[in-house]
Amino acid sequence: MMDRIINRDALYALRELPYESIHCCVTSPPYYALRDYGLDAQIGRENTPEEYIGRLVEVFREVKRVLRQDGTLWLNISDTYCGTGSKGSYTDPLNPKGRNGQSVSLAHKANGCKKKDLIGIPWMLAFALRADGWFLRSDIIWQKENPMPESIKDRPSRCYEHIFLLAKSKSYYYDATSIAEPIAPSTAARYKAGRGSGKYANGIPGQGKVQSINRPRTAGTFTDADVSPFRNKRDVWLINTVPYKGAHFAAFPPKLAETCIKAGCPEGGIVLDPFFGSGTTGLVAKELDRHYIGIELNSEYCALARARIGGETK
Repeated sequence: MMDRIINRDALYALRELPYESIHCCVTSPPYYALRDYGLDAQIGRENTPEEYIGRLVEVFREVKRVLRQDGTLWLNISDTYCGTGSKGSYTDPLNPKGRNGQSVSLAHKANGCKKKDLIGIPWMLAFALRADGWFLRSDIIWQKENPMPESIKDRPSRCYEHIFLLAKSKSYYYDATSIAEPIAPSTAARYKAGRGSGKYANGIPGQGKVQSINRPRTAGTFTDADVSPFRNKRDVWLINTVPYKGAHFAAFPPKLAETCIKAGCPEGGIVLDPFFGSGTTGLVAKELDRHYIGIELNSEYCALARARIGGETK
C-alpha cells in the first residue's frame, strides 16, 4: 500500500483505503471558483460555497476514517472574493490551459455576501470540519514575501494563506522538537540574566530548567547548558513560493510540506495527500524517510508526479 499514486476521484479512492492505516495527511484541495481543470468530478466548481464545503467535508470524513487514532490533518486553504463577475475571454499567458478556465466566475454570487465581500471559505471549512468531529487545533498563517501580484487599489494585497492543523483525537502525534525554531542570541542572554517567564527556559517541553510560571528568575540561574538554542514553533510561517517548471502551476513549496510532515508523521510512517497535484507531498515524504499515498484526479498530473518523484533526489 505504501508509495502509491492513485489516479481517481479522491472520495472513491479513500473509501478503498484500510481503516486507521495512515499516520498523517498533508494536502491542499482546489480553491473555490479559482480554476477550471476541465474534469467532470473536480472539486472547486460547485455552484455555491456551501456545496463546495459539503464536498470537502465528505472527503475529509474519509480521511479521518483512514487516519490512525493519533493522526493529524494539515490543510492548506485560501479564500475567495465575491463578485468577480465576467472574465470574458481572458487567458493567463503563463497558464493558458488552466488558470482561467471560466468566462464567468462561480463566485459572482454567494449567499449572504455582497459584491467585493471576502467569502470566508477557510473558516467556513474549518468550522464545518470541527462540527464533523475533527479537533481544530491551530490556524497557521503561511506568509509569503513573493505572493502573486494583484492589480487592486482599494485593499491591501494578499500575502498569506491558512494552514489548519486538525486532529482525529484529543491526543495525537506532534513532534514539536523536529520543527523548533532557533532563538535569538539576545533571548538566550535575557534568560541567563534572569529575565523573562514561562515554565521552560526555551518554551520547548522537556528541555531547559523547569521554572514556575510567571515567577521571576534569579540572575545567573541559567547557564548555556540550561537554555536550549530553540523555541517552540510559532503559528506564522514565512515560506516563499518556489518556481516549478512542470505543468501544475499550483504546487506548494517543499519547505511547507516538510514542516508539516516532520511534525505530524514519525519516520517510516505514511503520509496521505488526496489532492496530490504535482506530488510535492510525496517527494518530500520520500526525502524524509516516510512513505506516501497520493490521490489525484488528473491523469496528466499523476504522470508529472511520478516523473518528478522518480527523477528528483536530495
